[in-house]
This record gives sequence, C-alpha cells and structure tokens, in this order.
Amino acid sequence: MPDSRTRARIVSVHVGPARRFDGQDTGRSWVSAIDKNAVTGPVRVTWENLAGDEQADRRHHGGVDKAVFVYPADHYPAWRRELSLPSVGPGSFGENLAVEGLTEDDVCLGDVWDVGEVRLQVSQPRRPCWKPARRWGVDDLVPRIRASGRTGWYLRVLTRGSLRAGESIVLHERPYPQWPLTRVDRTMHAPTDDPATARELAQCPALPDRWREEIIRRLDRARRPEDGDGDADRLRRAG
Repeated sequence: MPDSRTRARIVSVHVGPARRFDGQDTGRSWVSAIDKNAVTGPVRVTWENLAGDEQADRRHHGGVDKAVFVYPADHYPAWRRELSLPSVGPGSFGENLAVEGLTEDDVCLGDVWDVGEVRLQVSQPRRPCWKPARRWGVDDLVPRIRASGRTGWYLRVLTRGSLRAGESIVLHERPYPQWPLTRVDRTMHAPTDDPATARELAQCPALPDRWREEIIRRLDRARRPEDGDGDADRLRRAG
C-alpha cells in the first residue's frame, strides 16, 4: 500500500451550481451539478458540501455521508484511452476533489484524513448514476465504472474548515483496515454472493445507515424460509 501520509495530495478542487442541460441526444433536458469548475485558493468545507457547490438531486446526492466526492487522478489516463476522450481529467466525473497518490485499493472505509484545517472520514464508495454517461455521451459508462472499480468515494466532514489544491492528505486514523474500498464496493453491490462478509460489513460503524439497511434487506430477501430468523433480526440483536 502506498504511504498515504507522504504521497497523497489534492490535485484540484471543484465546485459548481446545478444547471439545466439541453439534452440534444434524447430531446429531454436534465438538471445536474456534474459540470464543476476548478477553484483556486482556499475553499470552505461545511457539514454537507463545499462552499459554492450544489447537488441537483438531494435524494441521491449530498448530505452528511456524501458531503465531498473524491476521484483519483490516477484513473484519468485509463479513461482517456478507453473512451477515446482526450478531455477527460480533473472534474470529469463531478468530483469535488481530484487526488493524487490514492486509489480505491489504498483507501479503507472509515479512514480519517487531515487536509488543511479540515478533518474528513471516508464514508462509502460511489455508486455511479446515469449522469456521467449523459455528460460524456457514453451509454455504457455506468457499467464500465462499476466493472473497473474506478468509482471514487465519498467523505463525511468531522471538522469544518478550509482546504485548497496542492495540500497534503494526512492519514490520521485507520480503524477498519480490513475494509479497503474495493472490498466494500464488491460486498455492497452483491451481498448475497458472500452473506457472512456482507453481515460483517453491515455491522461496521463507519458504513452509512442507508447501505446497512439495504444489505440487511437484500440478505433477508434472499434467505430461505427454513433458515429461521432473518439477517435483519440477527443484526438488530447484535447491535
């Protein structure tokens, strides 16, 4: 694992308002804040987002568990090659922070980072929606992102303050080294493939409640009647 205490840094910071896209490809307009602009200088980080940033769909984006979206700069060259889109780079996937020196293999659920004045915690891998595909005109981009594991991840804010491009990312604490984001992502999206591992993930305190409930629900739906008590009952008693 790369030494994130010394190598990791913010390449660029991106924010932007929601706006309407004309939808020339489908004839239907759509609203999104995926088109963000790079910011120079310090940016204030609040409990739910960065100053100047916005989420068009608050049901699926934003909130305390998705306050900041991070994407590894190491992934951009691969996307440029695979999509034949030379303009793919920082900000291309709606990220707030493009980072260098970290990928989903290096980051664990619950990691606590110090960046400038801010303390942040890794909350979950990103589940990509249809908007990056619409933005780039690549119909199968969502399954490509999922299959590649190049999803990026979200952060919750533990201490507010300001950060800026170029600052180092210092790993303050790693409470759950058994949960690199690649493993978390596989388990979240296919919990019935390995129910024991899924139950373990559902009990991890760093996992957002929404994902915990979804994992439990999917395990209970898949269990056979003769199994007795469902996973939901067992996990509730364990908690």
